[in-house]
Amino acid sequence: MTDESVPESDTALDDAPAAETESPYGEPGPPLEHTPFYVGLLGGLGLGVAYWLATRFLEIGSVLILVLVAMFLAAGLNPIVEYFMGHGLKRPWALLVVIAGVLVTLALFVLAIVPVVTDQVNTITDNAPDWLDQLTHNRQIQNLNDRYDIVTKAKDYIASGDLAKAAFGGALNAGLKVLSLLGNIFVVIVLTLYFLASLPTMKRALYQLAPASRRDRVSKLGDQIVRGVGGYVSGAFVIAMCAGLSTLVFLLIVGLGEYAVALALVVAILDVIPMIGATLGAIIVCAIAFATDPKVGIISIIFYVAYQQIENYVIYPRVMSRSVEIPGALTVIAALIGAALLGVVGALLAIPTAAAILLIVREVWVRRQDAR
Repeated sequence: MTDESVPESDTALDDAPAAETESPYGEPGPPLEHTPFYVGLLGGLGLGVAYWLATRFLEIGSVLILVLVAMFLAAGLNPIVEYFMGHGLKRPWALLVVIAGVLVTLALFVLAIVPVVTDQVNTITDNAPDWLDQLTHNRQIQNLNDRYDIVTKAKDYIASGDLAKAAFGGALNAGLKVLSLLGNIFVVIVLTLYFLASLPTMKRALYQLAPASRRDRVSKLGDQIVRGVGGYVSGAFVIAMCAGLSTLVFLLIVGLGEYAVALALVVAILDVIPMIGATLGAIIVCAIAFATDPKVGIISIIFYVAYQQIENYVIYPRVMSRSVEIPGALTVIAALIGAALLGVVGALLAIPTAAAILLIVREVWVRRQDAR
């Protein structure tokens, strides 16, 4: 009796799952995610979300540019922090020294340089009509002036203040733009100091996003990119300071001391811009020198032609030798693309960005291709 009951129970248990899988409504169809409707719905939703994110990204583009500039400046100041750390200071104390130095430098610049630059810019504006009068001594310019009254219109344009109105859109807009500029400068300074203080923490957090098996290589490549960006930014400022100081000394020697500080500052700022910055600064100085005295103008042309050769073949290679390794043609292409995308800021950031991309391509993609 017991032998017959055991197979009956086993048979009932075996049949139970089969009975549970059967449905009175028929066999289920294929999963919904494979239907064209489902794919099209997800694609449409994805496109809508991408468009929404793109529009939001464009709205905060100006803020992102400030953040990007602050990050590059922090990377440029980081080598100074590491220099003090290499001489025995711990990072908090090295950060304190660098931050205090930056704030003191900015305060001295505002208190000492800005008033002098303002006075010299006013002097240049006051003397501009006389320089325009001197241009009429040229026969071709005189003929053009007789036909179209160019010089007179330019003098009236400068004297009436229309130039400032056109540049700033009136007194109210000028004040708003100055306040906006000061606000942006303040934001960049605060973000730069914050990024500088938290740079190691930020790097570790970003490196943790990589898989554990590749994290060591990613961290080494990331550290090299940060060092390259920092070396380029700090090197660009060193080269700009050399250009500004040499211009200041030159103008004091040739007798243009009343414009020396303002023009030296203009040359230093423009020299930061790749490719065309140094040439633009030289053109401005030479134009004012020619308007003051043709002999001084000729001497200025000779000086800047000689100085740019020294800067291109002596100063720049020595300063940048340990920061970025990028071919000359790629430098030009990167600067043009950066200027087209983000203007002056894009041109400034294009070269270290191109160097970082080139490093990643060389160390990741090329090595992978060589291993095949």
